[in-house]
Amino acid sequence: MIVGLKGRVVYKEPSFVHVDVSGVVYEVFISLQSFSALGSDEVKLFTSHIIREDAQLLYGFLEMGEKRLFERLIKISGVGPKVAMAICSTFTPSQFAMVINNKDISGVQRVPGIGPKSAGRILVELSGFDTELMATPSAEPRSLAASQACEALESLGFKKEKILKALSSCNGSDTASLVKEALKLLQTI
Repeated sequence: MIVGLKGRVVYKEPSFVHVDVSGVVYEVFISLQSFSALGSDEVKLFTSHIIREDAQLLYGFLEMGEKRLFERLIKISGVGPKVAMAICSTFTPSQFAMVINNKDISGVQRVPGIGPKSAGRILVELSGFDTELMATPSAEPRSLAASQACEALESLGFKKEKILKALSSCNGSDTASLVKEALKLLQTI
């Protein structure tokens, strides 16, 4: 699984970029948000690697929050990578979090290819995800540890809102200590 690329941009268009990584050139699909922020030299992209029967596709993001939004969107029934990239191209993660928080169905319908039925499904599926988008972890070790702890606790079956509430009260600095502290707190919530 390819989760990131660091290399030199050799060609770019609004919907994709070619990145030379030590002599191997990868085609990576990007959002318009990433395209507008993309330089012409060295680039570091967080990637989502989708393997299909007929293709292996890379979707790239300059920010982890955009990658998280994309990966959450493609888990929704009826939302594929093209629609998810259209959402990422139309909104930043924090803007889309506001749309979700306000339950703005017409805001979701502004995205090309999304009708009222799909917009409603997206709002229902992503309710509660908006807080995670607004609080996108930075590259600090504490935030990375919190993000990893959150994923670990979610895999144990805890609800995202409760996990975020518990983690905000924890003092640990590494993933293991945050998980232990949060588990104790989650048992009391």
